[in-house]
Amino acid sequence: MVTGSGGSRESAEWCIVIHGGAGDVAEDKRASHAEGCAAAARAGAEILAKGGSAIDAVQRAVEVLEDDPKFNAGTGACLTENGLLELDASIMRGDDLSAGAICALPPFMHPIAIARAVLEDGRHILYAADGASRFAIEKGFERVAPEKMITDAVRERWERGRGQAAQGYAGNTVGAAARDAAGHTAAATSTGGTFFKREGRVGDTPIVGAGTYADDGSGAASATGIGEAIMRVCLTKTTCDWLRQGMSPEEAARGAALLLEERGRGHGGLVLVDARGRYGFARTTASMSWAAVTNAGDASGY
Repeated sequence: MVTGSGGSRESAEWCIVIHGGAGDVAEDKRASHAEGCAAAARAGAEILAKGGSAIDAVQRAVEVLEDDPKFNAGTGACLTENGLLELDASIMRGDDLSAGAICALPPFMHPIAIARAVLEDGRHILYAADGASRFAIEKGFERVAPEKMITDAVRERWERGRGQAAQGYAGNTVGAAARDAAGHTAAATSTGGTFFKREGRVGDTPIVGAGTYADDGSGAASATGIGEAIMRVCLTKTTCDWLRQGMSPEEAARGAALLLEERGRGHGGLVLVDARGRYGFARTTASMSWAAVTNAGDASGY
């Protein structure tokens, strides 16, 4: 079943919309996840309200969520089957289609900031594993001890699942999409991936057009869910193409969620903004925390 909605049908001067991951969060925790998204949206909106750029806004919003251990990104991210942190993140700017991404990154605070450094460096788009780590260090980022980012709750869950064949889907990937007052768009996504994933597994989050996409001519989107399914249908690029063809954000979001379920053979959701500053979101899962702020108001939910 697809669940989703859209924001105001009127254009907004600026807009940012956040997700805290599609999944099945316990009902008594969903409100706190929505508030975590609202805090991130407010942080991004503060930049936009002062005339700042969409890319700065989505980066800041995702950094807030990477610091919140409730979510599966940065601090509190899930572990591989061997108990390691391997982090993925990407960010994209819609004016010139510049993008930066990292995958299978060992413990560094704020993976999204490293992805932004990749974008600004401009030589490549995606760095992986040891290469991503070397790039980060060259750009002044410091690798941290795993214990600084692995929470007790995550470690306890990993201990409970050790030796089991179950493939755990963690949910709680984080992401943001925004349009600024100058009409530029951006999107950013960050995750620890799936629980008990094999070492070296990379999902949709760092893949341009799958987990993250932005184009000023259409809009911007960030996806969450089963990465393999999202990659099969190039979810965010497909959704932005529908926006370019004239779909409303709500129509595009719902269509994307249905495509993910029927053709991607998986579940998840996404948030998006269009070139007019309108937002939409949809999910096929039991929950997906989200929040949005525009110059006309704010909203959040799960």
